Amino acid sequence: MITYDYYRIFYFVAQYHSFTKAAEILKNNQPNITRCMNNLESELGCKLFIRSHQGVTLTAEGEKVYERVAVAYEQLRTVEEELALERSLESGLITIGASETALRLMLLSRLEHFHTRYPHVRLRISNHSTPQAIQALENGLVDFAVVTSPVEIRKPLHKIPIFPFQEILIGGSKYASLSAEPHHLGELSEYPFISLAKDTGTRELYAEYFLNHSLAFHPDMEAATTDQILPMVEYNLGIGFYPEELARDALKSRTVCRIPLIEEAPKREICLIINPRQHQNAAAKELIEELLERV
Repeated sequence: MITYDYYRIFYFVAQYHSFTKAAEILKNNQPNITRCMNNLESELGCKLFIRSHQGVTLTAEGEKVYERVAVAYEQLRTVEEELALERSLESGLITIGASETALRLMLLSRLEHFHTRYPHVRLRISNHSTPQAIQALENGLVDFAVVTSPVEIRKPLHKIPIFPFQEILIGGSKYASLSAEPHHLGELSEYPFISLAKDTGTRELYAEYFLNHSLAFHPDMEAATTDQILPMVEYNLGIGFYPEELARDALKSRTVCRIPLIEEAPKREICLIINPRQHQNAAAKELIEELLERV
């Protein structure tokens, strides 16, 4: 029976025109190399080498076999080298589906640390809404997702909270008087609100928050992404909920003010979503471990 090892030995014998040299390269002994090549010739039913005191040369049949074996061996060796590099994290690709808030609040800083340690690992980040990131993971388009709550997933997906955060209500200079004292949510119902569009987890979260206080949530303006909310507030187009940490610079420069609420805004989390049935390369596994280490 012909094995891969026979063809590997054949490749090196043909390369170096010597059984002895092939044995040295393969860290084997010359009699064993000779035996394997005799077996290969017997299995193929043809002579592959012409032996002489100067070494060995290929027969016409041997040349034909070598043309095919050389291509196959070089491809296999390339794959082996690539896999070895990936295992050592000297190469590799990680694809991540991330919501914008998760990316800015937490993921970018973690990626900076990871990239410093493993500069040759490539990162491909798709900026999605939470539902889009989950869908990309279900479709196998990303290795994992990092998104903000609320998150709805189906088996076999698995959710792991990794970073809590809080949103606050902010307004521009036009609404500065509202920052003087805490307000009931109902007192603000006549003010224009800015929020994300329908069919986003954030919009549904605040619709439920208002409903829990017997109020309807009908934003006057809709932003396509979270980062659009801050400039819209700064230009006094309305008031809106925004991650406290991301609003810090604007609060310091007083381009926006915090509007305190008696009814605390819902607590939120950044969550890591993985598919346990999906194969992860070494680089993705390492990054996931780093994300979980800091929980």
